Amino acid sequence: MKIFVDSSVLVAAFIPGHVHHDRSFSVLASADAKTAACAVHSLAELYATVTRLPHKYRASAQQALAFVETVGDRFTLLSLDADEYLDSIRRAAEQNVVGGTLYDAVIAACALKAKADTLYTWNVGHFLLLGEDVGKRVRTP
Repeated sequence: MKIFVDSSVLVAAFIPGHVHHDRSFSVLASADAKTAACAVHSLAELYATVTRLPHKYRASAQQALAFVETVGDRFTLLSLDADEYLDSIRRAAEQNVVGGTLYDAVIAACALKAKADTLYTWNVGHFLLLGEDVGKRVRTP
Protein backbone atom coordinates (compact mmCIF):
# COMPACT_ATOMS: atom_id res chain seq x y z
CA MET A 1 0.00 0.00 0.00
CA LYS A 2 1.35 3.41 -0.98
CA ILE A 3 0.35 6.35 1.17
CA PHE A 4 0.60 10.02 0.37
CA VAL A 5 0.39 12.85 2.91
CA ASP A 6 -0.40 16.51 2.49
CA SER A 7 1.06 19.34 4.53
CA SER A 8 -1.84 19.43 7.01
CA VAL A 9 -0.74 16.00 8.25
CA LEU A 10 2.92 16.96 8.31
CA VAL A 11 2.29 20.14 10.30
CA ALA A 12 0.19 18.29 12.88
CA ALA A 13 2.82 15.55 13.17
CA PHE A 14 5.52 18.00 14.23
CA ILE A 15 3.45 20.16 16.63
CA PRO A 16 2.80 18.28 19.90
CA GLY A 17 -0.01 20.64 20.95
CA HIS A 18 -1.90 20.23 17.68
CA VAL A 19 -5.33 18.61 17.97
CA HIS A 20 -4.37 16.04 15.30
CA HIS A 21 -0.81 15.46 16.51
CA ASP A 22 -1.07 11.87 17.76
CA ARG A 23 -2.74 10.45 14.66
CA SER A 24 -0.52 12.46 12.30
CA PHE A 25 2.64 11.54 14.17
CA SER A 26 1.67 7.89 13.88
CA VAL A 27 1.62 8.24 10.09
CA LEU A 28 5.00 10.01 10.12
CA ALA A 29 6.57 7.46 12.47
CA SER A 30 5.51 4.52 10.31
CA ALA A 31 6.52 6.11 7.00
CA ASP A 32 9.35 4.85 4.84
CA ALA A 33 10.32 5.98 1.38
CA LYS A 34 9.26 2.67 -0.19
CA THR A 35 5.63 3.01 0.87
CA ALA A 36 5.10 6.71 1.66
CA ALA A 37 5.32 9.85 -0.44
CA CYS A 38 4.53 13.54 -0.36
CA ALA A 39 4.76 16.51 -2.69
CA VAL A 40 7.92 18.61 -2.69
CA HIS A 41 5.54 21.59 -2.47
CA SER A 42 4.40 20.30 0.94
CA LEU A 43 7.91 20.87 2.29
CA ALA A 44 7.56 24.60 1.61
CA GLU A 45 4.08 24.62 3.15
CA LEU A 46 5.38 22.78 6.23
CA TYR A 47 8.25 25.22 6.71
CA ALA A 48 6.10 28.31 6.11
CA THR A 49 3.34 27.13 8.44
CA VAL A 50 5.38 25.99 11.43
CA THR A 51 7.48 29.17 11.41
CA ARG A 52 4.32 31.31 11.60
CA LEU A 53 2.20 29.44 14.14
CA PRO A 54 1.17 31.27 17.33
CA HIS A 55 4.21 31.88 19.52
CA LYS A 56 3.55 28.93 21.86
CA TYR A 57 3.82 26.46 18.95
CA ARG A 58 6.09 28.35 16.56
CA ALA A 59 9.20 26.60 15.32
CA SER A 60 12.46 28.41 14.67
CA ALA A 61 13.92 28.36 11.18
CA GLN A 62 16.39 25.68 12.31
CA GLN A 63 13.64 23.52 13.82
CA ALA A 64 11.52 23.89 10.69
CA LEU A 65 14.47 22.85 8.53
CA ALA A 66 14.96 19.78 10.72
CA PHE A 67 11.26 18.91 10.20
CA VAL A 68 11.67 19.28 6.43
CA GLU A 69 14.76 17.10 6.42
CA THR A 70 12.99 14.43 8.46
CA VAL A 71 10.22 14.33 5.86
CA GLY A 72 12.82 14.13 3.11
CA ASP A 73 14.41 11.14 4.83
CA ARG A 74 11.14 9.25 5.43
CA PHE A 75 9.10 9.98 2.29
CA THR A 76 9.60 9.76 -1.44
CA LEU A 77 9.33 13.36 -2.65
CA LEU A 78 7.36 14.02 -5.82
CA SER A 79 6.95 17.06 -8.02
CA LEU A 80 5.21 17.83 -11.26
CA ASP A 81 6.99 18.81 -14.43
CA ALA A 82 5.82 21.96 -16.23
CA ASP A 83 3.26 20.15 -18.40
CA GLU A 84 1.83 18.23 -15.43
CA TYR A 85 1.61 21.45 -13.44
CA LEU A 86 -0.30 23.19 -16.23
CA ASP A 87 -2.59 20.17 -16.61
CA SER A 88 -3.40 20.22 -12.89
CA ILE A 89 -4.32 23.91 -13.14
CA ARG A 90 -6.49 23.21 -16.19
CA ARG A 91 -8.31 20.40 -14.37
CA ALA A 92 -8.79 22.64 -11.34
CA ALA A 93 -10.29 25.37 -13.52
CA GLU A 94 -12.64 22.85 -15.18
CA GLN A 95 -13.81 21.82 -11.68
CA ASN A 96 -14.25 25.47 -10.61
CA VAL A 97 -11.53 25.11 -7.99
CA VAL A 98 -10.37 28.55 -6.89
CA GLY A 99 -8.05 30.14 -4.35
CA GLY A 100 -5.74 28.13 -2.15
CA THR A 101 -7.51 24.88 -2.99
CA LEU A 102 -5.38 24.98 -6.13
CA TYR A 103 -2.42 23.98 -3.95
CA ASP A 104 -4.39 20.92 -2.88
CA ALA A 105 -5.02 20.18 -6.56
CA VAL A 106 -1.26 20.22 -7.20
CA ILE A 107 -0.69 17.94 -4.20
CA ALA A 108 -3.45 15.61 -5.43
CA ALA A 109 -1.82 15.48 -8.87
CA CYS A 110 1.41 14.39 -7.17
CA ALA A 111 -0.50 11.71 -5.24
CA LEU A 112 -1.97 10.38 -8.48
CA LYS A 113 1.47 10.46 -10.08
CA ALA A 114 2.77 8.41 -7.14
CA LYS A 115 -0.07 5.91 -7.68
CA ALA A 116 -0.99 6.36 -4.03
CA ASP A 117 -3.73 4.16 -2.62
CA THR A 118 -4.44 6.59 0.22
CA LEU A 119 -4.05 10.36 0.46
CA TYR A 120 -3.99 11.44 4.11
CA THR A 121 -5.17 14.97 4.86
CA TRP A 122 -7.05 16.99 7.45
CA ASN A 123 -8.53 19.09 4.61
CA VAL A 124 -10.85 16.38 3.31
CA GLY A 125 -13.40 18.83 1.91
CA HIS A 126 -10.84 20.52 -0.33
CA PHE A 127 -9.67 17.25 -1.82
CA LEU A 128 -13.20 15.96 -2.39
CA LEU A 129 -13.71 18.90 -4.76
CA LEU A 130 -11.04 17.45 -7.04
CA GLY A 131 -13.00 14.60 -8.56
CA GLU A 132 -13.72 10.97 -7.93
CA ASP A 133 -10.21 9.73 -8.75
CA VAL A 134 -8.85 11.85 -5.90
CA GLY A 135 -11.85 11.55 -3.60
CA LYS A 136 -11.74 7.76 -3.42
CA ARG A 137 -8.20 7.97 -2.00
CA VAL A 138 -8.80 10.67 0.63
CA ARG A 139 -8.70 9.71 4.31
CA THR A 140 -7.84 11.27 7.63
CA PRO A 141 -5.05 9.57 9.56
